[in-house]
Amino acid sequence: MSSFALKSFTGLRQSPTDQITLVSHVPSSLSLPHRRTSLRVTASRASPKLANRTLRVAVIGGGPAGGAAAETLAQGGVETILIERKMDNCKPCGGAIPLCMVGEFNLPLDIIDRRVTKMKMISPSNIAVDIGRTLKEHEYIGMVRREVLDQYLRERAEKSGATVINGLFLKMDLPEEWDSPYVLHYTEYDGKTGATGQKKTMEVDAVIGADGANSRVAKSIGAGDYDYAIAFQERIRIPDDKMTYYEDLAEMYVGDDVSPDFYGWVFPKCDHVAVGTGTVTHKGDIKKFQLATRNRAKDKILGGKIIRVEAHPIPEHPRPRRLSKRVALVGDAAGYVTKCSGEGIYFAAKSGRMCAEAIVEGSQNGKKMIDESDLRKYLEKWDKTYLPTYRVLDVLQKVFYRSNPAREAFVEMCGDEYVQKMTFDSYLYKRVAPGSPLEDLKLAVNTIGSVFRANALRREIEKLNV
Repeated sequence: MSSFALKSFTGLRQSPTDQITLVSHVPSSLSLPHRRTSLRVTASRASPKLANRTLRVAVIGGGPAGGAAAETLAQGGVETILIERKMDNCKPCGGAIPLCMVGEFNLPLDIIDRRVTKMKMISPSNIAVDIGRTLKEHEYIGMVRREVLDQYLRERAEKSGATVINGLFLKMDLPEEWDSPYVLHYTEYDGKTGATGQKKTMEVDAVIGADGANSRVAKSIGAGDYDYAIAFQERIRIPDDKMTYYEDLAEMYVGDDVSPDFYGWVFPKCDHVAVGTGTVTHKGDIKKFQLATRNRAKDKILGGKIIRVEAHPIPEHPRPRRLSKRVALVGDAAGYVTKCSGEGIYFAAKSGRMCAEAIVEGSQNGKKMIDESDLRKYLEKWDKTYLPTYRVLDVLQKVFYRSNPAREAFVEMCGDEYVQKMTFDSYLYKRVAPGSPLEDLKLAVNTIGSVFRANALRREIEKLNV
């Protein structure tokens, strides 16, 4: 990694007469996604122009959120520094991305391992329902490897003008005055200083925290904690004839054996399958759930060799605070992972881009200082656009993942073409698809019937066990 020199910070601080007064109805750092307030942040006058330099922003974390944010900032005329510790990042997630992400983020097709057009949802009693009948010819779910996707987005950000540093963010000193810089402390690894790296500091105007569930940026601004799940995944290389079975097929397993509050999966990659599961409530039993997932799929992955084992925390809901002055959180650091499906890649990249767009707009392409009101526009837009999706999936998880009878009903319900169409339209294009009142009524009746049948099945099984 080539070294670079940061330009002088001359002109950052303004005279007292140039200060901006922030007026709000509640504490300005509060940003609860489930509580819509009438918060309004206003400035006494426009933010001052920067003298002889451009706005400088640090993006901490080089996953989809950080890569998308850094690219947007650099393209918008902002001096951008991206800090990422693990350049070969292989976060253990299923790696599914919706169709809309391919177009929105102009992703090349050669980084997509598989185009999934068929899915099997498998119930606790091993009843399999085929899903995907409503997909149009051009529609699919993309399967990617995170190390490939993340590297591509970082390299694209670098080509756009961002400086990418292989480094570990440690902490930051908060500004004493409204226009003072944030001082970042980090360890840089340049291949010359050995494994210990070199301790450095950097001054920036604003910070985007894209550093995942264990975000140090979030800790630095007192963003609060959230519940999290543990995702455990094994990459398994299976024989060619068995890989053919998974060529365009993904499987999802539900049941108390594979997870008490989530699901297990088998997702196809380029030359292997990713087999995994997750849980919030029973983290200590995650290896037991993983073994059960592997056993449920054993005939289809027989003869496979485990080539990689991965585990990682996954947030369950947005943090209590996602913004403080000139620091904003995006992606997993903000808690943008959906319930029920556990999806986060698209929302990470989208939130990174939206946050960066707010900075570019507020700074007039890097020419002016920003304040909290500029970053709050990102949060308001995010909540308005995506909170309905999160709420719907939260309800689905609470209703259908609570017991095996409910899961049996859920799988049966997934066989309905109307349900499949609504689900895929919402997933592929990231919107809550409007439904038909008549079809919704039929669905409600069928769901109740499914629950009754599932409970009856459980009673019969219990009789046999006695």
